[in-house]
Amino acid sequence: MNRQALKVGIIGQGRSGRNIHGNLLATIPEYYTIAAVSDSLPERRELAVKEYGCRAYESWEEMVRHEDLDLVVNASPSHLHFPISLELLNRGFNVLCEKPLAKTAEEVDQLIEASERSGKVLAVFQQSRYQQAFMKIREVIDSGVLGRIVQVNFTLNNFARRWDWQTLQSNNGGNLMNTGPHPLDQALQLFGTDVMPQITCIMDRANTFGDAEDYVKLIMRGEGRPTIDLEISSCCAYSREQFNIQGTNGGLRGSVTELEWKYFKPEEAPEQKLIREPLFDSNGMPAYCSETLIWHTGSWKLSTPDGLSPFDEMTKTLYLMLHRHMTEGAELEITPQQVRQQMLVMEECRRQNPHIYKP
Repeated sequence: MNRQALKVGIIGQGRSGRNIHGNLLATIPEYYTIAAVSDSLPERRELAVKEYGCRAYESWEEMVRHEDLDLVVNASPSHLHFPISLELLNRGFNVLCEKPLAKTAEEVDQLIEASERSGKVLAVFQQSRYQQAFMKIREVIDSGVLGRIVQVNFTLNNFARRWDWQTLQSNNGGNLMNTGPHPLDQALQLFGTDVMPQITCIMDRANTFGDAEDYVKLIMRGEGRPTIDLEISSCCAYSREQFNIQGTNGGLRGSVTELEWKYFKPEEAPEQKLIREPLFDSNGMPAYCSETLIWHTGSWKLSTPDGLSPFDEMTKTLYLMLHRHMTEGAELEITPQQVRQQMLVMEECRRQNPHIYKP
């Protein structure tokens, strides 16, 4: 099959630009060719030339001025995502921007407007949408076996001290904007992207050396929607399981590598009705409600048949989706309009924590 390989330029060769994007793109040359990179550090530029056989530039402006690119990957520091992506769209380039896409919904609106005006693609690197565990969770929920979903817990916590640039508000740092885009994107997919949730958010600075938060407790509620409990903590010495879902017929729990769930079938359950009088056991003694339910179980374990790490697997899935969109007109499955809702949630979280994010 003849397939068009898209020419890519990558802005930045740090933890994201090289370790995530560059190293994955190099494994799928039939879809993408790394034509150029930009980075201010000469040793990073030299390494990219050696590893990818591409051209390297000191600045992204120089790169896009000299290169004919089908796609520019914006893996610059977080606070530069919005201004650089906006300028790229205005210059007529298709853009894949790392998370967080921006800091506010207003900035996302400007990016959407620039994308529509230029007719260029604005894609967002929210690859956790394709996390195998999350896709399995959606499959189990959609099957209906758990009944109505009452609460969903997302927990990403550990004990860690951090002192790099991503701890600074000025760099759009902090746990909510660094780690939060991934579980928050997943959470909003389960909550629903058609309405804004009611939000309660508590933030703290515990072990960080910067001025942004490293503890976030976010509760999202809405009529007819599951309650979402999302926790991102850097002061948890005893981590909990990442996923825990409560439903009217059962529940699910687990991690990115292993899940288990159990449920009962209402048609198999003993028939019950409300009793207002005191309950007694078979011996005539006071008793609690008691019944025996038949529990059905299921489980899932991560598999990576092509040998990629789970992280690289979902990164590859996103890039293949983007390639289909750009070459075949397939649906762009992760849109800036969806991410706009995420920005609104984050804005409200900051508003509710003026002790950290001063008005």
